[in-house]
Amino acid sequence: MRASEGDRLIVHGHHVGEAARRAEILEVHGRDGEPPYLVRWDDGHESTFFPSSDSTIEHQPAEWAKR
Repeated sequence: MRASEGDRLIVHGHHVGEAARRAEILEVHGRDGEPPYLVRWDDGHESTFFPSSDSTIEHQPAEWAKR
């Protein structure tokens, strides 16, 4: 899994009806975009996160990163 600052991390729910958790990647601490990531969750708290198989990355378009 590889990510860049500004990408979105989604942790999918494990049970029917369980909402996905979403976070913005603030910092990438691994080499070449690999985890761990410092993320800000939608509820505002920040944490260091190691994604698992239930996580996906939404990459931001390059032109958004220039803003």
